[in-house]
Amino acid sequence: MSERAASPAAYRVSHLAALESESVFIFREVVAELERPALLFSGGKDSIVMLRLAQKAFAPASIPFPVLHVDTGHNFAEVLAYRDRRVAELRLQLLVASVPEALESGLVREPADGTRNRIQTPVLLDAVEKYRFNALFGGARRDEEKARAKERIFSFRDDFGQWDPKNQRPELWSLYNGRHHPGESIRVFPLSNWTELDVWHYIAREELPLPPIYYAHEREVVERDGMLYGITEHLPLRDGERSFRARVRYRTVGDASCTAAVRSDADTVTAVIEEVAATRITERGATRGDDRTSEAAMEDRKREGYF
Repeated sequence: MSERAASPAAYRVSHLAALESESVFIFREVVAELERPALLFSGGKDSIVMLRLAQKAFAPASIPFPVLHVDTGHNFAEVLAYRDRRVAELRLQLLVASVPEALESGLVREPADGTRNRIQTPVLLDAVEKYRFNALFGGARRDEEKARAKERIFSFRDDFGQWDPKNQRPELWSLYNGRHHPGESIRVFPLSNWTELDVWHYIAREELPLPPIYYAHEREVVERDGMLYGITEHLPLRDGERSFRARVRYRTVGDASCTAAVRSDADTVTAVIEEVAATRITERGATRGDDRTSEAAMEDRKREGYF
């Protein structure tokens, strides 16, 4: 054996492989420590990547927990179609926490502005209690938003589902503490150390299919507050507004009523990677109108029990 082959320095792990390994380890740790986990699945790119990581974590066995979707009733049709198709392909158990049903039952009330992002929280907490989940995998990443950057990989929530950024557990040497009392739960973020560009490189490497709205396409839009919103039944034109057609794509897929598109000609994974590499604003900052209500909008929602 040559000196080069015997040297530890000759072995290299790529950045993407290291991220994948860390995330797989996190999935396995949760299943080992906590008896009732679930994966929050929206049909968006981050939750799609999480599903692939979960597959790898437990192969050749099937994914040993259900996926949970909080359906606001304002989802993009393309994303819902993808969700149902992907769940069927992987033979997963899909649980749907319905905001429309919660509105009918009186659990929540329709906001005056017509957007439903904030009222997802009590619907999610109700599902956590109903199914007795004590761990939820979420696709949040620390590069998305300032409040996300404050959060640990194992994010403790009290028995009201609330998050206290000043009361978090240390995570030294990748040691995760899943201890909790009845009624308490843990949000777990396997993609914490990933960036948007990492996610797209992984999608390219794994050849993961995505909902078509992630790629450039012609769409009827309206410019509102400096952002381009697709016209749908959930986001009609206001008095005095005029729509127009533009070539756009979505960087994130929240509710159609509060998620904007960006002008783009990127209609392939390679083109999207080039576009994301050149941008200097996160996908939430560029396209999520619900994050613009205040500087602390995300942190306020997370304190209430948001993902």
